[in-house]
Amino acid sequence: MHRQRIRARYHGKRTCLKALNLKTPLALSQEQSWTGLTPGKEYKLQTMCQEIAENTRTIRSLDWQRDRFDIEFALSNGTTYNAYTIKGDKHTALIDASHRKFEQLFMGALESPEGGNLDVGTLSYIVVSHTEPDHSGLVADIIKLAHARGNTELTIIGSKVCIQFLKNLMHMDFKSQIIKSGEQLDLGGGHVLEFVLAPNLHWPDTIFTFDHKTGLIYTCDAFGMHYCSDEVTDKESIEMLNPHFQLYYNCLMRPNARSVLSALKKMKHLDVKAIATGHGPIMVHNQQAWLDKYREWSEDATKKIGPTAVIFWVSRYGESERLSQSLAYGLTSADVTVEMHDMNAIDAFEITEAVLRNQVVIVFAPRGQEGGAAQQALSSVVANCSPKNQKIIVCASLGEQDEPVDAMVSRFVQLGVQEALPALRSMGSTIEKDLVAYEESGRKLGKALASKKKQDAKAKLNQKTVEALGKMSHGRYIVTAQRAGISTAEVATWVMPAGTEPLTIAVAIAKDASIASFLQVKDTFVINGLEEGNYLDIMKHFQQDFAAGADVFNGIDTAEVAVQGEEERSVVVKGGCLYMVCRVVSRMDAHDHYIVTAELLQGNLVKDVPIAASHRKTAAYY
Repeated sequence: MHRQRIRARYHGKRTCLKALNLKTPLALSQEQSWTGLTPGKEYKLQTMCQEIAENTRTIRSLDWQRDRFDIEFALSNGTTYNAYTIKGDKHTALIDASHRKFEQLFMGALESPEGGNLDVGTLSYIVVSHTEPDHSGLVADIIKLAHARGNTELTIIGSKVCIQFLKNLMHMDFKSQIIKSGEQLDLGGGHVLEFVLAPNLHWPDTIFTFDHKTGLIYTCDAFGMHYCSDEVTDKESIEMLNPHFQLYYNCLMRPNARSVLSALKKMKHLDVKAIATGHGPIMVHNQQAWLDKYREWSEDATKKIGPTAVIFWVSRYGESERLSQSLAYGLTSADVTVEMHDMNAIDAFEITEAVLRNQVVIVFAPRGQEGGAAQQALSSVVANCSPKNQKIIVCASLGEQDEPVDAMVSRFVQLGVQEALPALRSMGSTIEKDLVAYEESGRKLGKALASKKKQDAKAKLNQKTVEALGKMSHGRYIVTAQRAGISTAEVATWVMPAGTEPLTIAVAIAKDASIASFLQVKDTFVINGLEEGNYLDIMKHFQQDFAAGADVFNGIDTAEVAVQGEEERSVVVKGGCLYMVCRVVSRMDAHDHYIVTAELLQGNLVKDVPIAASHRKTAAYY
């Protein structure tokens, strides 16, 4: 029955392919290299152009070897930044641009025969889906080129927030048009663009653009994935693409699940033939399946089944966006329902509603002097918090002119509103460590907030059943991982062989464990087996409640081992009887745990003695 449904769905979507014209050959640019991410490592960049529908082309900026987007995104297939051009009978439009590191490649492709011979001198519109730099980084360059060619009529299309952001960002004169949901723009030849406001996906200024001629909807970050290949559409199987699709959703969209559901409703009246995303492939072969996943995941994320938190961050200031996203990822990984709002784009009424429906209010520091809208929003957040109903967390944004964190805390405490966690500040070394610390803080808070719910659930378990499960044999292990100079470790008992060709290990890791973000596909980690009769001191050390960002190996004797083909050395805990260095090949969601399957790269039997066994009276507490 399941196979029949899949076949029927795929057969039904074959008609959507008629809206796409993928018969023209792909045009790949020469390769360029970029070294701005990891010192000493070169990243291959290219652009790819192809006609995808009538008078419609894509310019895909291929970041083949991009291996990380902040700390939670361990990319195994790079990423793409997708732009699109539409030529109507009366006007031409460019939808989005690219990251600044693609300046030479993208600007060359834009007017090339492969890119459709678009003439910037006569370009009518640039539709800015949102102003995040990886999509808008070259907008100013295109405007300057147009003006240099005498094209002063080039108009930037965007939401009200988008246009304001661009004015503050580019500090130059440009013609603009603010659009609202349902408004249309006629390019001629049937290419009528209809706009859909989709705020908080994942920036407050996001819009979708639907072309009534081709049935393509341009959604920028929404429905995307960090996945780079020479396929323009989602021709690979759902099974192959879903891990990338779901990781992207969990990191960027789940904290805004309420906004996802709102955007899906706004799309219902549109006859969508394909989803042209800003990252990854165009969704056409399994379009409905991807939409269904977004709907199901978002409905699940918005269920009132646990604790709730709201995060007020500050766009285009310091590291507020990156840090807030890491904090949100930590919270949602621990099953906290999260919503996020930009203090530069939210009004006082929306703040009141957001505060009232959440028990934890998290606010990032705005600019201290002349903070503008964000400062006004901060005052509204303070005014709406109640000592009985909310607790707060104040977070540094790591900008050069942050409102003092202690002063912000004092404003809340004077009203009797208590802190859910001490204020989050910089670890004083690297942004990578700060991102890890903020994420760990989210997991730690989530674990504390969800503890009563978990205790209630365990109380309902059948006692004899959990006693029987508790008798299953388990060993005692310490799992360690290291990345970008940041190390972490976790106690584990559910470890077992999982395959022989190649040698494979399976380990269960709690979702609220700090090491969870270090166990993405292709990440390397170490399983350290502890010796029977000689493990208590090591176990007690790693069972401590470490502060976020703390050095978990302080006071523990460790060694580093080099692994062939790996840039980072792996951390081994001395005092164990064996270690196994592994590389993650898959990660399965198992309710409150992840089941991580990994290939065994190398190992060593340090002592030929038994592994310490874990003996429990019940399986209700792991």
